[in-house]
Amino acid sequence: MSKKEKTILPKLRFKQFENSPEWNINELGNLSVPVVARAGTKQYMLMSVTSGVGLISQIEKFGREIAGSAYKNYYVIKKNDFAYNKSATKLYPEGYISMLTEFEEAAVPNSIFTCFRIIDKDCDPRFFDQLFHNNYHGTWLRNYIEVGSRAHGSLGINPRHLWDMPIALPEYTEQLKIADCLTSLDELIAAENKKLEALKIHKKGLMQKLFPAEGKTVPEWRFPEFRDSGEWEIKRISEVTKYVDYRGKTPVKSAGGIFLVTAKNIKMGYVDYFSSQEFIPNDSYSEVMSRGLPKIGDVIITTEAPVGNVAQVDNENVALAQRIIKYRGIENVLNNTYLKFVFLSSKFQAELLSKSTGGIVKGIKGSVLHGLVIDVPKLKEQQKIADCLSEVEALISTQSEKVELLKAHKKGLMQGLFPSVQEVIE
Repeated sequence: MSKKEKTILPKLRFKQFENSPEWNINELGNLSVPVVARAGTKQYMLMSVTSGVGLISQIEKFGREIAGSAYKNYYVIKKNDFAYNKSATKLYPEGYISMLTEFEEAAVPNSIFTCFRIIDKDCDPRFFDQLFHNNYHGTWLRNYIEVGSRAHGSLGINPRHLWDMPIALPEYTEQLKIADCLTSLDELIAAENKKLEALKIHKKGLMQKLFPAEGKTVPEWRFPEFRDSGEWEIKRISEVTKYVDYRGKTPVKSAGGIFLVTAKNIKMGYVDYFSSQEFIPNDSYSEVMSRGLPKIGDVIITTEAPVGNVAQVDNENVALAQRIIKYRGIENVLNNTYLKFVFLSSKFQAELLSKSTGGIVKGIKGSVLHGLVIDVPKLKEQQKIADCLSEVEALISTQSEKVELLKAHKKGLMQGLFPSVQEVIE
């Protein structure tokens, strides 16, 4: 049976289409035409693709338009046309397909883009946009990458493999329903993500106001009860903390045991236990941590690869690897959570970077780090600042989880609403 004659059903279907015909399978080349019109001398909005996001203006992505003398050969695309960027990224190694939605016309580089337009009257371009956004094309194309063949950083994929891509299509009304559902979900995710970004900006602004600026001894904003509390002190980190530098011999790793927190796990403000998972044997824990055991609340900072990432220990049953220094504020002198936010502040990060050495991979010596200075108010004011910023962090965490749950919900819907490439070609 040919691909055109074959039909298929998705795992999930809206109730009103449960008795509708099975989906027909066709090839992209039968449903679309290549777009090859050139820009010439006419002025268009110049676009590029950000994988996972879509088509955005070159000014937004690069800060300027980068066409130069190649402009006249840029492809001109219209609203609802598709642009396939053949450049590989970590998340999309087979390239990314995006639909033009915000402009009536635009232009994209012909050197790395293949463009096409859906022409079948029984097809809704938004249906295809959702399919491609889920990397359907990547699953199909990965078997056709010509190893070692690259031009301007793009994949060596013959365009005919794109046109040969099989796509399962329901009737037009069902396409509309699927596209409407997923588009509405995209809008909800975008709205919740906007709230998340607003909270992050709010936190950044608070930190700039709640800590003294360069050359100042008091912050711009101060809680009412501390406005008459005088200037803040400037202290070396070594004066107000006890610290442990874990650099030295690499510990023996094991398949299980005690979780080893490495520089890869320390993000800007928290420990990510999923980005890297390494362990040491239970019976070697005392030896590995002989310089000092971690306690909940201790502040840890990376000294290299990357430099300056900060978190607080939230689990005592962990080991700390090389390239990490652990700080603990002296009791009744320095609040640990306050110290974490000081380390995360733009002022401290800038000073840290200025004292780091190395080329692409920056690093800082422990002795240099211990000698850096920080602004220290009285303990009660430290606590107030720490509590305020921690509340904002909690809001950010809750909002981030909400966004991730919505994304997971959409991913699950996509897996049910669209047959996979493997199912289509079987």
